[in-house]
Amino acid sequence: MTLSVIIPVYRVEATLDRCVESVLRQHVDDMEVILVDDGSPDRCPEMCDNWAIKDQRIHVIHKQNGGLSDARNAGIDIACGDYITFVDSDDWIADNTYPPLIDQMGDIDILEYAIADRLSLQEHIYNDINEYWLSERVYTHTYAWNKLYRRLLFDSVRYPKGRIFEDVYTLPQLLRKAQKVATTSHGSYHYWINPSGITATANGQALAQLLEAHLSSKMPVDDLYYMYLANIQIDVWERNRNDIILPKRRINHTTLPNKHKLKAIVINTLGLKKLCVISKFIHYFKKPSRIV
Repeated sequence: MTLSVIIPVYRVEATLDRCVESVLRQHVDDMEVILVDDGSPDRCPEMCDNWAIKDQRIHVIHKQNGGLSDARNAGIDIACGDYITFVDSDDWIADNTYPPLIDQMGDIDILEYAIADRLSLQEHIYNDINEYWLSERVYTHTYAWNKLYRRLLFDSVRYPKGRIFEDVYTLPQLLRKAQKVATTSHGSYHYWINPSGITATANGQALAQLLEAHLSSKMPVDDLYYMYLANIQIDVWERNRNDIILPKRRINHTTLPNKHKLKAIVINTLGLKKLCVISKFIHYFKKPSRIV
């Protein structure tokens, strides 16, 4: 078995067929598609079973609701492919995405491909995982789904159950086990923006988990990554008023893009907490006036 495609399924009646059809159109015969019904309360369990009847490559797991991580883990537990990839059930894959990716894998452990209208990538092979993390700014796109993974990487790694932004916890663990990773311009993952999804509706607690995930990743941090983390810290502070947990750092603002330079200067001169206060003040006065 070459490829295992794991698709968690929960409350996606409107998009499930489009997702599954896009995967089956990939012309990969040596492939299994694992539909994980995560206790969905609608017609999704029946739809999954119907797909299994139509195509022998499809396997279905029915389980009690445990969340996205738990559903992915259930799929990983039974996956037989040499490689694993994930698709969220409200998304879809462009035609002829998987075959050229499989051909490229060779001795590559993780291969990342493009996200339509969101992320463009070029052909590059990295033997230095830290270089990949920083030069590609992978910390901004740690998503599980636009990557192919050698299945052996998951022998001792699973997604953390009950955590929001679970990808940020998991990808660094996989990268630390990888010897070689690559990016490619081949293929395209189509991400559907869900206005009621976790990312769009993240509250202060969720954003605090996101920041903690980054800080616990043990991945290298350069000045640009630090400014990305500083922006998350500002959002967390505005919502929660917790203590600042991002460690202090002296930033070389001259090397940063212009949009980050002023913030970096403020951090260097006044500190991160002062920047949080200033940002809140600016955001307050940017709010549209209420008409009374």
